[in-house]
Amino acid sequence: MANNPSQLLPLELIDRCIGSKIWVIMKGDKELVGPLRGFDVYVNMVLEDVTECEITAEGRRITKLDQILLNGNNIAILNRHFMCKLKKMRLHEKDIREELKS
Repeated sequence: MANNPSQLLPLELIDRCIGSKIWVIMKGDKELVGPLRGFDVYVNMVLEDVTECEITAEGRRITKLDQILLNGNNIAILNRHFMCKLKKMRLHEKDIREELKS
């Protein structure tokens, strides 16, 4: 395994996130935040203590889940660093900060 992050394979980067809170943006209008417990070669993932945010016609719907299995085919973006400099964040900064405190 290489030490330089730019030389790591994608699965090695995900493996380094196990036990850390990650922000998962799914295809569609759903985002999840929670500690990564495991994944496989298809990037199917298990998260625990999950906060799910879904954009609906009525507005944002927040749901708390004990555990979830995500299908890797539906994952668009993974982010371990919640406060990165993204120009657009669909989850409000306040929601993310609350998740980081817990």
